[in-house]
Amino acid sequence: MLRFTTTKAFSAARAVTKPGMIRCYSQYPLSKTITLPTGESYEQPTGLFINNQFVPGKQHKTFEVLNPSTEEVICQVHEARAEDVDLAVDAAEKAFEGDWSLGDPAVRGRALTNLADLMEAHKDTLIAIESLDNGKTLANATGDVALVVNYLRYCGGYADKLDGKVVNTGSDYLNIVKREPLGVCGQIIPWNFPLLMWSWKVGPALASGNTVVLKTAESTPLSALYAANLAKEAGIPAGVLNIVSGFGKITGEAISTHPRIRKVAFTGSTRTGKHIMAAAAQSNVKKVTLELGGKSANIVFNDCDVKKTVENLVTGIFYNSGEVCCAGSRIFIQDGVYNEVLAEFKAAAEAVKVGNPFDPSNYQGAQTSQQQVDKILGFVDIGKKEGATLITGGERSGDKGYFIKPTLFADVTPKMKIWTDEIFGPFGVIAKFKTVDEAIALANDSEYGLAAGIHTLNLNTAKYVADRIKAGTVWINTYNDFHNAVPFGGYKQSGIGREMGESAFDNYTQVKAIRIKIDESGNN
Repeated sequence: MLRFTTTKAFSAARAVTKPGMIRCYSQYPLSKTITLPTGESYEQPTGLFINNQFVPGKQHKTFEVLNPSTEEVICQVHEARAEDVDLAVDAAEKAFEGDWSLGDPAVRGRALTNLADLMEAHKDTLIAIESLDNGKTLANATGDVALVVNYLRYCGGYADKLDGKVVNTGSDYLNIVKREPLGVCGQIIPWNFPLLMWSWKVGPALASGNTVVLKTAESTPLSALYAANLAKEAGIPAGVLNIVSGFGKITGEAISTHPRIRKVAFTGSTRTGKHIMAAAAQSNVKKVTLELGGKSANIVFNDCDVKKTVENLVTGIFYNSGEVCCAGSRIFIQDGVYNEVLAEFKAAAEAVKVGNPFDPSNYQGAQTSQQQVDKILGFVDIGKKEGATLITGGERSGDKGYFIKPTLFADVTPKMKIWTDEIFGPFGVIAKFKTVDEAIALANDSEYGLAAGIHTLNLNTAKYVADRIKAGTVWINTYNDFHNAVPFGGYKQSGIGREMGESAFDNYTQVKAIRIKIDESGNN
């Protein structure tokens, strides 16, 4: 049952909500039984997860969560405001000062390993929640959950390996350099990979001995809330992990500016990342890591394996409905194979099956929101006006749900907005090049530098180009190919810091030097 305080209050709340979301005052329950398209049911937590309990927000506000495939309401979740963030920080701070940060790291490792085991045991439910909430296909969600499980196990195994060292400056001193956790870490995750980004933030933070206040994306909060229950069951103590659902301008802002949060990690747009960085500096000089936008180059050379390359191009731009920050959205094809690759790529794009994410035969599911659909179609109009050639797609698919046909534009030049701007959908732009150095120049002609792809059978070419591409990840003869031990992050305006691999733990630790004067006389 919904209960609105006043029409005016409801209208004001709705006015600052994204299209397709309704915010309201509510006595909504803290969990709801949801029936999946498979016919199975599960219990979905809907409250804020603070101090290992699901609780309503202090203002008793909720907002709707929509199914992007049907445009129907799945449920409502409780909305956090600044006072709820304060409560979460209180719980996290208390937990940090206890055994979690100072105790045996192996205990943290076991808790994360237990969580990975529980995630694996609940994988079918988690996969279904991701498809229901985000619109991604079951195949995409299956890949996400597998990565989540592997990464949490990796972090669990790393918890007792964050060692310091002894520095030798002579026998009259003992110098100990140790790595310590930061404290309460604020984390703000995006809607395109809800559970995967949850693990990328939570895993290294907890393994390092920090505690967490994490804000879910307002359009996709469900898997994070479900995982919170599993974290409690895994033995993660009260207050160590807190999950708050809410909106960026309110909940995200409260995290970014909070005086007792010592670090903020954000994945999302470059524009929002710049704001968070400024807020972190102006509040208490928080440590900041940002994984931001991309407009990644995918370079095809004359000597490529055409069949495998086209498969990689499809993965690069149509995987996860194109809602991938490192998507290979700028495709450069060398003149010797341009016509052949373009024809094969067009045919492959038109063969991509788009539709119900619970249908295993579909490769591409729904976009996450009407807002994304409008943005993508707006760029279709821009591309046409700018003089680019529409090769295929450029329109909605079906009469219900947020589905877009795979879209390709050719004859694209560096001054066009569809070249420069991150579109974040199944939308690739194509240009021709002649020489290796021209390809490098085209690839680097961007303010972004998250990733790149190179397709060639010549190792010398691959190494030469990879060394000169200004991007944090370069894939060769593959794309969107992640491993939990390999770091991921951006150059330029694509961000600061790294996710995954050993590098991720640098984001969640600080170095302390302890220098002890030794009395060589033997007197203590």
